[in-house]
Amino acid sequence: MQAFIVESANKPGELARIASAIAQRGINLYVFSLGLGSRGGSAFLATDEAGVKNALTGAGIEYREIPVLAISLEDQPGTAAATAQKLADEGVNIELFAPVQSSEGKVTIVLGVDKIEDAQKLLADQFIEWKVPGQMGVGVSPM
Repeated sequence: MQAFIVESANKPGELARIASAIAQRGINLYVFSLGLGSRGGSAFLATDEAGVKNALTGAGIEYREIPVLAISLEDQPGTAAATAQKLADEGVNIELFAPVQSSEGKVTIVLGVDKIEDAQKLLADQFIEWKVPGQMGVGVSPM
C-alpha cells in the first residue's frame, strides 16, 4: 500500500481543492492534513491508488508516494515514542505516523518511512492487516 503526500499552501480551500480532484473519481480516502505556518501537507490513503495518481496528475498537483505498513501499538503512554526511537536508532525516517483505528487497548498505526525494508525487520512483531474502508482484500502487511 502507498500513501500519497501533497505539500501545499496553508490557506482556506487547499485541502478541498486536492481532495475534490480525487473525489470526482469516486475514490474512498483516508486523509490526514496539517498546517505548519504558511505551508501545509496532506497524506492520502486510498482504495484506488492508480486512480489517485491519475487524479492528482490530471489536476496538476505534485505528490510523492511512500510505502506504508500497518502496526499495532498498545494504547498507553510511551508506545509511540518507543516505536519512533526504535526506527530512529536504525536511521529510518518517519514520513507518516497516522492512527487509523483504536480498539480494546490497541491502536492501529499506518506508518510511512523512507526505508521500508528496515522498518519491516525492526517492527516485524507489530505488523497487522489493515485496509482503507471500501478496499477489498488488500491489507497492509510486510512486502
